[in-house]
Amino acid sequence: MAATTEDRTARAARLADAATAVVDDGGTVIAWTATARELLGHRAPDVVGRPLTALVAGAGEGGGGAAWTRAWRTRARAREPWSGRLDLRRKDGTVLRAAIEAVPLTGEGRTDWLVSARDPSGASAWPPARSPVSVALLARAPVGLSIWDTDLRCIWLNGTAERQDGFLRRERLGRLMTEVQPGAAGRAIAEAMRQVLRTGEPVIEREYTWRVPGESEDRVLSASYFRLDGADGRPLGVCNMATDIGKSLARQHLLTLGRVSGSIGTTLDVRRTAQELADAAVPLLADYVTVDLGDTVPLGEEPLKRLPASEASIPVFRRAGVASVHEGAPESVWRIGEAVFVPPSSPFTRVLTTGRTHFEPVLDTSLDTWFARDPRRARVAAATGMHSLIIVPLQARGTILGVAVFVRSENRNPFSRDDQLLIEELVGRAALSLDNARRYTREREAAVALQRNLLPHALYGGPGVELASRYLPADVHEGVGGDWFDVLPLPRARVGLMIGDVVGHGINAAALMGQLRTAMGTLADLDLPPAELLARLERRVLQMSDERDLAGGPGPVMSCTCAYAVYDPVSRRCELASAGHPPPALRAPGGEVTFADVPTGPPIGLGTAAYESATVELDEGSVVALYTDGLIETRTADIDAGLDRFAAALSCPAPTLQALCSHITDTLTPRRARGVLPGPDGRGSAEDDVALLLAGTRVMGPREAAGSEQR
Repeated sequence: MAATTEDRTARAARLADAATAVVDDGGTVIAWTATARELLGHRAPDVVGRPLTALVAGAGEGGGGAAWTRAWRTRARAREPWSGRLDLRRKDGTVLRAAIEAVPLTGEGRTDWLVSARDPSGASAWPPARSPVSVALLARAPVGLSIWDTDLRCIWLNGTAERQDGFLRRERLGRLMTEVQPGAAGRAIAEAMRQVLRTGEPVIEREYTWRVPGESEDRVLSASYFRLDGADGRPLGVCNMATDIGKSLARQHLLTLGRVSGSIGTTLDVRRTAQELADAAVPLLADYVTVDLGDTVPLGEEPLKRLPASEASIPVFRRAGVASVHEGAPESVWRIGEAVFVPPSSPFTRVLTTGRTHFEPVLDTSLDTWFARDPRRARVAAATGMHSLIIVPLQARGTILGVAVFVRSENRNPFSRDDQLLIEELVGRAALSLDNARRYTREREAAVALQRNLLPHALYGGPGVELASRYLPADVHEGVGGDWFDVLPLPRARVGLMIGDVVGHGINAAALMGQLRTAMGTLADLDLPPAELLARLERRVLQMSDERDLAGGPGPVMSCTCAYAVYDPVSRRCELASAGHPPPALRAPGGEVTFADVPTGPPIGLGTAAYESATVELDEGSVVALYTDGLIETRTADIDAGLDRFAAALSCPAPTLQALCSHITDTLTPRRARGVLPGPDGRGSAEDDVALLLAGTRVMGPREAAGSEQR
């Protein structure tokens, strides 16, 4: 019985501020409260002693009131709580659709009922009578409004707020915020409300999530909190004004941009970026999308302006990307890489020259439009059902790179102005990625061209050696590096073998590589021992750095690693020295591979000039291998593992030295060695240039060596 009393007390507390009456077991009103009078207008003497059904509209008429009367009798016999909606008749004759809850009050051999009624619209609950606030306006506002007292208990809410959070009114009224929304979200909201109560400063547009019972995903609401003060200036509570922004158009646009933008510009390849833009927009925004670029982004060897044109059609773009909801993109007249022809006076050329979007929500294909002068596009449009068109300029950093074309055919809704704004924002972001790719491609091509021109085109070391070499440029964001190699014939049939790697990437590194290669070749021509050559190269680099500093201009760090070897085919001796470079590899005629034990001095450019040489004796048919670290280093393996892989590749039998050189590069850098350069994301390749120089040794007699020098 104690549990029943506690339950009855809890219910009574929750319903204390409702319009309340007490009804006996037979349905007669035996008590009538002031709140009931405020809600319906009936005074207690007019109601007490009369059946409750007298206040129900439609009772005894076979309508909803009669059905409620039968339900009341059934519930009364079962002595079970009951709730529902009911039409009550006010004193002025109007009808109020009220939320009813009846709670049994059992004791002394009888059962009475505590019956409460609330106005679901909220018009009768808040604010108090004679308030100047327009109750009807607040109750029917499309914004969720709720009022919480100084203890942060809900004392009023309108219908919009009830629909927003999914709680029935009786489950929220009288409850604390932390009870309505348990967990961290409720505690954060309650703290914001307490801050408003303390300071009087409103909290504006605070975004939070709300999990509605029965739903699997959170709703996203934006709430503002205002303090309500009484006539004496003391706070009465807090008003919560909430808007569901989870499905707002602006938010959906932002979510769309966030979803598709991350898939555009993943590499620094122009065509791949263009294709990513087309793929991201289909079918989310359009049924068919093309990305066409002008000559500011060269995609072909032949400039567009040199291609033949006619009065009806001129080459303006090259197709860089295309996507369609139809397999094979039948809408596309031109394939990737082909020149795109347009009429001289068409929306395409107009967008390209003005930089303004062409918006045609209903595509006009009549005879007096630009379509009449573009029969190929007209036929495709008719065949595929194109009906809505947007052409957006690809513009970045003041340069118009081309146009992106968006078409709808299967989607019967025409493009709207909101669609246009979203598409323009997406294209603007993609244009920046395209411009970055364009700039990268242009600089990299210039650096590669410079580096290839500075490297030797043909190697000759005299009769004492057989030579083979490979150079593979880096294909990462920084561009090419500064690797080089060279071979120089020396007196008495000897040969100088050199290799180096400049610090840094790009055009500056390539230019510095050219300077250092020339300086090293000049010193080698003096027939200096390897250790002395490196010391003099060190002094020359420091002198070059001082000259640059005196000129007052910043420049790249003048530093490199390098190795130099001199092979004598008469004595079969090879003298080697290293300036911070990976150790030369030596392959015996039988295939065994060792790494020369050469004292490794500091890299060139540090000002130490301390280098030592080592001498090894080689059998005829041995191979001296000089290489740069791009061949042996990877992101996932240390240098020792790279050296082991290199030794294994170098030890493999091969019919010729050129075949051995190809086998090494095919094994250690397979894609680049086959001429299939990966994209600028670097996948499948090292992050640095690769230079490899192989010298197969021969043995000569003194007379033969002297004779070869005279020849």
